[in-house]
Parts: sequence; structure tokens; C-alpha cells
Amino acid sequence: MRTQMNGNKLLLSLFFSAYILSLFACASVPVRSYDEVVSQWRSYEDVANWMQRYYSYDWEKFKGSLEIYSAENPPPVKTPQESFEEKSGLCFDAAYFAKETLNRIDPSYEAEIVFIENRPYYKPNHYVCSFKKDGQLHIMDYGLPFEKLRGVFGPFTSLDQYLEFYHRHHPKVKRSKSISFGWPPFMKKVIEEK
Repeated sequence: MRTQMNGNKLLLSLFFSAYILSLFACASVPVRSYDEVVSQWRSYEDVANWMQRYYSYDWEKFKGSLEIYSAENPPPVKTPQESFEEKSGLCFDAAYFAKETLNRIDPSYEAEIVFIENRPYYKPNHYVCSFKKDGQLHIMDYGLPFEKLRGVFGPFTSLDQYLEFYHRHHPKVKRSKSISFGWPPFMKKVIEEK
């Protein structure tokens, strides 16, 4: 009889423990917004760490962009909030997220979009984010699936020096038409419409 009572107590204790664990497992974890998270970031390293850990290249959007979009009809660019929530995108989404976030954290970074025009040598163009640290040019790029080109690079003395680095590490692109600061006109229109 005592063994049966001990067994019942043990069973009751296990059910109670399982119930308590299920309550904690079902408790909702508050989702923090882009504004809340970024307000706690203090340097470009916080942006880079988040992008390295959470941001991924969106292969589906890439395939669709090759089929549907052109210079006359550019793809939509995600807002920084959309990139933060979806945690994926293409190079222009990643560059825009980095630019807006870096300038929000510290305007002295003077973050800017950098446009690498790869056509006609390679079909997709490329976008990265430049910023200044201690007066020197750095590049943040999390908009490619190639590990050697994902990260923060620099310092560089010029965009041309970065372009050499880009060609040296890109598995396909060994030649580009140009590199410049800022959105090209066809993409600027898309950004301004947001």
C-alpha cells in the first residue's frame, strides 16, 4: 500500500512538473522591434555581429530578380525595419540596412551606399555600405552568400582599392565597369518611393 502511495505521489509530482514546464514553454517572449534593438547598439560592431549571426542571403528573391526586374524596373528595396524582421535580403537590402543603422547609431560614421556596376561583365550589380572609422574608409557587406566577402573590411585608401579586394575574393566577378558612392538613378527612385 505504501509503495502504491509513493508511486502515486511520484506520478503526481511528475505531472505537476510537466504542467509547470509547459506553462513556461508557452509563455510568449516579447518580440523586440528594430527601434528597440538598435537603440541599444553602440558601434558598427553591434551591426556586424547581428548581421553575421542573423542575416542571410535570399536566394528566392535573387532568382526572381533575375527573371522579373531590370534597370527600368528595379526590384523593391526593403526598409531597415523589414530587413530586421525578415532577416534576409539581397545586397541592396543589406547595404541599405547597414547604412541607415550605422548613421542612426553614430552619424560620424558617414555611412553611404556604394554601387559596383558589374554589367556587362557579370549580370548582377552589387551594393555595399561604406563607413568611416577613425577617418578611414571601411566596407560592410552582408549581401553576398560568399564567406570571403561577408563582413567588415578595411581600412581602404579608396573605393578602387576596395574594388581590387572585391575582385580578388569574388568567385565569379573579376572585372567591374565602375564603382561609386550613392544609389544609381534607377535605384534612387525606388528608395524615394518607399
